[in-house]
Amino acid sequence: MIGGVKQVGLLIDVTRCNGCNQCVEACTTENRLKKDDTGGAVIKGLSGQRFSAIALSPEGGFVRQMCRHCLQAACVSVCPVGAMYRSPEGVVLYDAQKCMGCRYCMMACPYGIPRYEWDAAAPLVRKCGLCTQRLQSGQLPACVEACPNQVMVFGEREALLEEAHNRLASQPDRYLPVVTGEHDAGGSAVLYISHVSLDFLSLNRPPGAQPLPELSHNWLGKVPGLALTTGSLMTGLFWVIGRRMQFEEARLRKNPQDSGRPE
Repeated sequence: MIGGVKQVGLLIDVTRCNGCNQCVEACTTENRLKKDDTGGAVIKGLSGQRFSAIALSPEGGFVRQMCRHCLQAACVSVCPVGAMYRSPEGVVLYDAQKCMGCRYCMMACPYGIPRYEWDAAAPLVRKCGLCTQRLQSGQLPACVEACPNQVMVFGEREALLEEAHNRLASQPDRYLPVVTGEHDAGGSAVLYISHVSLDFLSLNRPPGAQPLPELSHNWLGKVPGLALTTGSLMTGLFWVIGRRMQFEEARLRKNPQDSGRPE
């Protein structure tokens, strides 16, 4: 529970996914995105027009790729204008009206989720908003409603964690003994249970359990000091150069023959 509001979440059971791609199609329709033209069930990745994808793991499993909606989101912590923010229900959302296009959110996300509309005249950062417009009207996310195999369960995160651990305990031969997203990078609203490793969804390496804003704040906290120090040094350098130029001009006025040209 966050601020008195229960944190929503999504539990994804990778063992049930057959790569049918209906969740991606539902996401595309709901968000009025451009249709995919690959013709296959496996999408290569995310883009400004692809908020969700079915990735093929190195071990052969079909894995839903989407925004994790981190509980302590790195993208939110690094955004200097508040364009990335968390809703009261814990959904990480994007306000295009505030965005200045710095793309810090893209660099901060350990899963490489936010994408930029490189080919748009007025580009935006795009990603899954967990169908917040549907949640506000009491509906399920479009992907959950469209899935024919009940791969995904939507609900309160605490209840989903309980369900995930119950499945692991009751069928230990079916799953790896971990709920991905329970602790990763401080935890996320999107949780996975799986028979294959999901490390490949992270960039370079698994993010660990420490919330990433704790790391980014260590660096961002130095920015004002660095800016002030750099500004002071530049101001001092400008003053010294200016004074030397003034002295040189005064000397040449007194001794025009030193200028190398006739007066």
